[in-house]
Amino acid sequence: MRRWCAALGIGLPVAALGVVIAQQNLSQRFPQFENEDVKVWRSVIATGTPLPLHHHDHGRVIIPLKGGKIDVVEQDGSTEHHVWEAGKAYWLPKNAPNTMHKDVNVGGSQVVVMVVELKKD
Repeated sequence: MRRWCAALGIGLPVAALGVVIAQQNLSQRFPQFENEDVKVWRSVIATGTPLPLHHHDHGRVIIPLKGGKIDVVEQDGSTEHHVWEAGKAYWLPKNAPNTMHKDVNVGGSQVVVMVVELKKD
């Protein structure tokens, strides 16, 4: 099997390839940068796998690398619908105190965004 993968130019063993494929179906956050003023992360939001409930104490800029349709669903069920285009920037204010929400990809493909959250108001 390894020879077959090598012949095709695939450097990953088949088991590792399965891990890479499985991770594409997960919604995850990847820390990018943080200092006293901002916190930056890349979020990958897969269709059918929302990010866990969370809260933002500060406003943030969303910059889609791969756009799509996201619903921000509050714990009480209320929902904000967003359509984010790749290469544009969007502002989301801080969340109300004592609230939590999850980000749900309601489109047909993975959404990838950079999030720049301000640490000061």
